[in-house]
Amino acid sequence: MSDPSAELVDLTRDLVEIPSHEDETEAGDYLEAWLRAETDASVERDPAGNVLARCNVGAEESLALVGHHDVVPPADSQVRGDGRYHVEERDGRLHGRGTADMKGAVAAALLAFRDADPDTELQFASFVGEETDGEGVRAYLDRTTPDERFDYAVVGEGSTGYSTSGVTDVVVAHKGRRGSTLTATGRATHASLVEEGINAIYRASDAVDVVRNLDAPSATVLGEELPGSVAVTEIDGGSALNIIPEGCTVTVDERTVPGERADLGATEAVEGVTWTVDQDLPPMACSDEAFADAVLAAAREAAHAGEPAHVTKPHATDAGWLAAEGVTTVVAGPAESGEAHTDTESVAVDALTRCYRLYRSLAERL
Repeated sequence: MSDPSAELVDLTRDLVEIPSHEDETEAGDYLEAWLRAETDASVERDPAGNVLARCNVGAEESLALVGHHDVVPPADSQVRGDGRYHVEERDGRLHGRGTADMKGAVAAALLAFRDADPDTELQFASFVGEETDGEGVRAYLDRTTPDERFDYAVVGEGSTGYSTSGVTDVVVAHKGRRGSTLTATGRATHASLVEEGINAIYRASDAVDVVRNLDAPSATVLGEELPGSVAVTEIDGGSALNIIPEGCTVTVDERTVPGERADLGATEAVEGVTWTVDQDLPPMACSDEAFADAVLAAAREAAHAGEPAHVTKPHATDAGWLAAEGVTTVVAGPAESGEAHTDTESVAVDALTRCYRLYRSLAERL
């Protein structure tokens, strides 16, 4: 397998320079044009702005290399005077907003999609709106039937240290996130007349005690442990130092796992408290051990040193939405700690090269 590093660097640089934290259109234009120029694939830009491509159409099964081309807002230091994003190569790394999360992996997937000679149908998918609750992948799932979707997916998210530095592990499960608000209502009165009011903060405090005593579920996926958690992260109540508060809200952060959820509904047993779910990003579990093993074998083939492993990931990705709709999914990307969403975001060229080799090897062995 030839060394793709130089082309991979150039392609990543081109993608990273394109601003895509508010509008992914230009980045999608670039991906669509590249696929049409560099491949013979069937290329589609769907109504949501997702970029999709297919080759070897008609094979019995299909594998998709999946990413997203939106990014979180950049720091001022990551934006040039002309509004483009800074990108710089130094010390074997590419620096700039989106290098790690996740335009570098998108570039690796593009080159692997072009270069692979698969027996299966091979697809490429880059979604919009991953950073805003999976808007792109949800739109794709809403407009397609199970028969129209790919059967297997490798989502190229990374930017989290998994098992060992210098390897590309295979994530067989990751946590989801359910964000909730507990709203406590009471009756306001002057603080000198406590008996005439109902203190919403006290009611909220009782609800907090319920949350504190909840057991967070855990799960085991293909032998890997995935613990959940539930925690109060914000409290807001009261209007003045001398008024008994009539309202108080409590924010609860729950990291969910496949299967059970924490029983947050138990908080509504406290009088005057209601529970509302604000966000529910699904967890992911790979449903097919043979597929997970095939991806791991490809990761081992791509490795220069170290031993890749099946691992779990603490953060939600588009993989959760895919798995929830029956797509057999794993996550495998440039896993490096402390890079995504930072003002100094970067990715190792070696990590991107491993991803290219993994994606291409999997496409040709599946």
